[in-house]
Amino acid sequence: MVQQEQVTTWLCATCGVERGPSPEQPERCDICEDERQYVPASGQRWTTVARLQAAGRVVTVEPAAERLWFVGADDVGIGQQAALVQTGGGNLLFDPPGLIDDASVERVRALGGIAAIVASHPHMYGVQSAWSEAFDDAPVWIAEADQQWVGRWTPAMRTWTEPFEVLPGIVLDQVGGHFPGSTVALWSDPPSSGRGVLLAGDAIFPVADGGVTFLRSYPNRIPLSAAVVRRIAEHVGRWQYDHLYNNFGAAIGPQADATVQWSAQRYVDWVSGANDHLT
Repeated sequence: MVQQEQVTTWLCATCGVERGPSPEQPERCDICEDERQYVPASGQRWTTVARLQAAGRVVTVEPAAERLWFVGADDVGIGQQAALVQTGGGNLLFDPPGLIDDASVERVRALGGIAAIVASHPHMYGVQSAWSEAFDDAPVWIAEADQQWVGRWTPAMRTWTEPFEVLPGIVLDQVGGHFPGSTVALWSDPPSSGRGVLLAGDAIFPVADGGVTFLRSYPNRIPLSAAVVRRIAEHVGRWQYDHLYNNFGAAIGPQADATVQWSAQRYVDWVSGANDHLT
């Protein structure tokens, strides 16, 4: 009898994105080698879900607003906080974390499970296949423009290009910028958030003064051009939304849509040189 070689799904210890499965750990993480991320000075390291669980890492599920929950593991990979949005047609998991465990699966199942999974961009892929498998192979929607960054493909994954309603009241759209396929989710009928909620990932990022910013790389502070920021602002300027959440639980609002437009103009003024006389 031929013994089958054991294969493993690997996680980059820095970004928390899954790779494989394969018998040997990968040599490199293309996501971390890209200028938008980084390989630590100590070098590339790999881990697994089982190793993280054995080390005491856990996934938390906490309420954020009515029918909106944060699902995350702060000390795993980049540490994103996924948004779990409850709709009448099933729940959306937006920006899945780089860890899953039995307790979080049971908690999410008690909240209605998961009907669709979306990452705003490749840094947020996390262990999206594991979350899908835990919920009856829930579809995982991948922006076609960024599909080359997926490290583990499963039959549940499907690509998309045009805006569409992924679940009742939630429209996905690609605004670009941080990544060509950077995706936002517009939740048009939240129960207690006024005119709507925008889940923005890294595409539009809340900052300390109550405004937002736009960057190609957050850890490396690489800016976007004035033209790209104008394009993003014009794209989301078609919508009305009172609150905006990023992928780390930060938020702005009410009147978040107006704040985004004001912040975009501030950004454009600085990177275009309009404010050079102040420097």
